[in-house]
This record gives sequence, C-alpha cells and structure tokens, in this order.
Amino acid sequence: MAEVGEIIEGCRLPVLRRNQDNEDEWPLAEILSVKDISGRKLFYVHYIDFNKRLDEWVTHERLDLKKIQFPKKEAKTPTKNGLPGSRPGSPEREVKRKVEVVSPATPVPSETAPASVFPQNGSARRAVAAQPGRKRKSNCLGTDEDSQDSSDGIPSAPRMTGSLVSDRSHDDIVTRMKNIECIELGRHRLKPWYFSPYPQELTTLPVLYLCEFCLKYGRSLKCLQRHLTKCDLRHPPGNEIYRKGTISFFEIDGRKNKSYSQNLCLLAKCFLDHKTLYYDTDPFLFYVMTEHDCKGFHIVGYFSKEKESTEDYNVACILTLPPYQRRGYGKLLIEFSYELSKVEGKTGTPEKPLSDLGLLSYRSYWSQTILEILMGLKSESGERPQITINEISEITSIKKEDVISTLQYLNLINYYKGQYILTLSEDIVDGHERAMLKRLLRIDSKCLHFTPKDWSKRGKW
Repeated sequence: MAEVGEIIEGCRLPVLRRNQDNEDEWPLAEILSVKDISGRKLFYVHYIDFNKRLDEWVTHERLDLKKIQFPKKEAKTPTKNGLPGSRPGSPEREVKRKVEVVSPATPVPSETAPASVFPQNGSARRAVAAQPGRKRKSNCLGTDEDSQDSSDGIPSAPRMTGSLVSDRSHDDIVTRMKNIECIELGRHRLKPWYFSPYPQELTTLPVLYLCEFCLKYGRSLKCLQRHLTKCDLRHPPGNEIYRKGTISFFEIDGRKNKSYSQNLCLLAKCFLDHKTLYYDTDPFLFYVMTEHDCKGFHIVGYFSKEKESTEDYNVACILTLPPYQRRGYGKLLIEFSYELSKVEGKTGTPEKPLSDLGLLSYRSYWSQTILEILMGLKSESGERPQITINEISEITSIKKEDVISTLQYLNLINYYKGQYILTLSEDIVDGHERAMLKRLLRIDSKCLHFTPKDWSKRGKW
C-alpha cells in the first residue's frame, strides 16, 4: 500500500464522498494539487466523469491508498479527462466524428411543408411532409441528457471572435481548481463551483464580499460596509426595460458600463465552466433579472448577447445564481431572450456549448413552447389544422434547427404513408399540462419596453 507522502499530482485513486442519497461511495478521482497546512496534507480531487463543480479538498482519510494509480512519466498528452497543463484532443475531430453518426430514422421533415392533424387511437397526429433523401444535419441528432456538446447546432470548432466560448486549450492546473472559497452577496453566501480570475490576493480569503448592486468586490466586511456608504446604486446600471410584479430586467451596455459588466462576468465565471472570461465587454449587452423589495433590486440571474451575431445567437452566457435555481427563473430568462428576438424580428439560438444545467433548461423550454403551439392548433371546417416547421419557428423565434431537434428529442416524429407525422400521445399531453401548471412565472410581452438598435453602425457602440 502506498504512503500518504507518495501521493503526487496526477495520481488516481478511489475517494470517499457522499452521493445525492446521502450514501457513501468511492468514485475514481484524480489528484490535481497537494498542499500542507500546519503539517496536515490536503488533496484537491476531481472525480472522474463527474462535473467539476463537485471537485474539493479532502484529507488522506478519504483516500483509498490500496488502489492508487501513479501517473505515467511518458504521458505528455492527456486522456479524455486530461492531466494538468496538457492540451485536450481536437474539438474539431470530436465534432466530425459525431456528425457521421446518422440515425436510421427517415430524413428530417421539410421546413415549409404543412403539418396536418388527424386522430388515431385516441391521440392527435400531426403530419409533416418531408423532402425524401434529404440528409440529416448534425444539429438534428438525438442527444444524451447530460451531454455538454448537445446536438443543437454546435459549430465545428469553438468561436474566438470575442464570444465567451472556451476552447479549453487554456486549461492548466490553475484554471482547473476552484480558487474562491465563499462569496457573500447581499443576504446570500455562495459556494463557487469553478475557477474565476479574481485578483490573486483575494483567493486566500475565507470570504469574498461583493456589493450586490454594483458587484464590486472587497476583502473584508468592513471594506464592504465602507463601500456601501458611498455606493448610490440600488439597481443594476442601465435601462429598466421590463417590470411585472417584483421582477425587473435591466439592459446594460458592456461598453458604457464596463466596470459593472466585468464584475458580473467575474461572478458568473464562478458558476460557468464552459465559458472564457474576456475583459473586453464592449461587444456585449447584458440583461440582468432582479427581484425588487424595499431595499432595492436584487440580482437573480442574467444573460449576455453579442450586439452583432452572424450565427443568430441570442444568448452568449446565461446564469441563474444558485440561491434562485429550481424556482422557474432559468426558464424566465430564456423566455425573455426569445421575447427580445420576437421584437427584433429574428429567430435565435443560444451559443454552444451549454452547461449541463443550461442544456436541461433549454430543452425543457423548447419542448413546452413547441407543445403549446401544437396543442393550440384548431381545426377549421372539419379539415385537419396545418402548420410548418417554418411557422413554428416564426411564432416562437426558436431557430428551425432547435425546433427539429426538439421534436426528435421528444420522439414526436414518425413516418406514415409517405409523410412525417407528429404524434402527440396522451402521456405527452398529460405531462405537458402538468408541467405548465407548475410554471407560474411567465413573461408578459405587454410589460416589455424595448427598442432594438442597429449595431452594424459602429458609432452606436
């Protein structure tokens, strides 16, 4: 059996942790760092095949030293999970390999052929004619529930045009480790999930204090209290473009409010793994959702978008802060982004890759929105109602590729007598109705006061 002193970075071994059911388990983990505090060794571990937000410092009592795997000296390039400071495999090659996987199902339905409805075995069926022999696009393939590179139209390589997408080549031992212990934001204390490039002198503090209105950071409670006597903000800077009840949205220009935008990005990076932080926030708009009370407008979440996107991205980053998650705010942010697209007269899609939680939220939103349209179709004079993929896209502002991939994800598309049929079974209908009863937060378009700008004229930046 190995000794504690022999454990080095790159070693792999089972580590004791508690799962969601509060049961002990011993998943394989990689040692990313070792430190000594008052003669006691601590080990920073990444659980293989688990999300990085579960990474943590552990003592040697939780390590199974009998099954330790030492790193091979000649291994200079990583396995899929990667070793510190090494470069991951080519994302292009990964994507191309996925593109070649074609489902045996029949081709993708035409975007312009009408869909019709007729009953069969008590369920409504909507038929969509397709162009025979049309090749299935990569963004229409079925996806795994927890997949990061979802099939929803990822580009063949990461974009590096000022967007917040990470190409992962910057990964090293520093960025793979959480560096902030705890953040105090208003009445909440947040435990960061990932690395964020706050100034290094702040990373040794037990708590990082943030002003919840301007998001400036301080090293102590006294610093924060002194700041609050001078800070006259009680809401995010920028224009309030939506208010209903206690919910408001503020539009912030990354050029005009650079300091706030950069501080927002630093905070968001604590909870977003697949984004790179750029200090040049000029090309972005930030839409911050708040809850209002007598003390001010408290940040709940936000999304950012490029002022000009050639790929029709209507969201670059999207985040609901942990205290507000699982309460419907994520879908509200997504719904708001599509409301803006409707006003702009465009269809939109989020920039990929999405985080695991982001992917689940988008899939759920797309599914509910599209099912709402299909179930609302009315027959006229006994004829079956008809609708096309293009019409669904125009009504919802959801990009056509996302409409098709959602229909396939829900397994609604079938081939029947030379046509594509969208089958709404009783289970699908019942599940949708139950989900909509729980969805209490909705965007009211009448409360939106938003005028799109033409950002192609650089003078407006």
